[in-house]
Amino acid sequence: METFNSLFMVSPLLLGVLFFVAMLAGFIDSIAGGGGLLTIPALMAAGMSPANALATNKLQACGGSISATIYFIRRKVVSLSDQKLNIAMTFIGSMSGALLVQYVQADVLRQILPILVICIGLYFLLMPKLGEEDRQRRMYGLPFALIAGGCVGFYDGFFGPAAGSFYALAFVTLCGFNLAKATAHAKLLNATSNIGGLLLFILGGKVIWATGFVMLVGQFLGARNGFTAGVEQRTKADPPDDCYRLGGDECQITLR
Repeated sequence: METFNSLFMVSPLLLGVLFFVAMLAGFIDSIAGGGGLLTIPALMAAGMSPANALATNKLQACGGSISATIYFIRRKVVSLSDQKLNIAMTFIGSMSGALLVQYVQADVLRQILPILVICIGLYFLLMPKLGEEDRQRRMYGLPFALIAGGCVGFYDGFFGPAAGSFYALAFVTLCGFNLAKATAHAKLLNATSNIGGLLLFILGGKVIWATGFVMLVGQFLGARNGFTAGVEQRTKADPPDDCYRLGGDECQITLR
């Protein structure tokens, strides 16, 4: 477990830098995704161990994903009751991933994480454009929950960047959702896996709280600014349509 002093291991100047990195990451997440490609390297550059960096990143990532999820739920774009099974499997998967990563040696993680960052960066560059129309559903119930929730949730708990895009990809290809609808539901599962992974990191004593809370505020503000900027340009649309159009625009940036 962390000592009291470890909670304040980052200097005020570095905290300020990490705050703005988190704000930028939140803005990027709100319009495209992959903000973790900024925050995880930044945390490791600040001197944190890989496990501490992943844990603290999970705390700050909750700011953007939860704010986006609340936005969609309030506008009745996403129904929690319809997603109970997906939420449960995502929660279990993310907790499993976060548990496993805490048992991987730090030297191994230092070798793995840069490779994962590069791979996810290539994913964003090469991922094909997905459809904007609903298609025939290929998978239902538990099988989908195991793949989209369990597998992607495990990845999010273990590492994280681009998990929201992976959730959206699963909803489009397996559920037949249009891109905008998939984006809204992906935000819900992304928030779920962030919370599940964070709980395991807390139990393992890996979170650097002072840094995490400062970055969480930055992440929340960045995500809110990025998200509402798009919404304000669509004031003539009805709320559900407004959300769908915004979600579609965001994902098109990522998937082109």
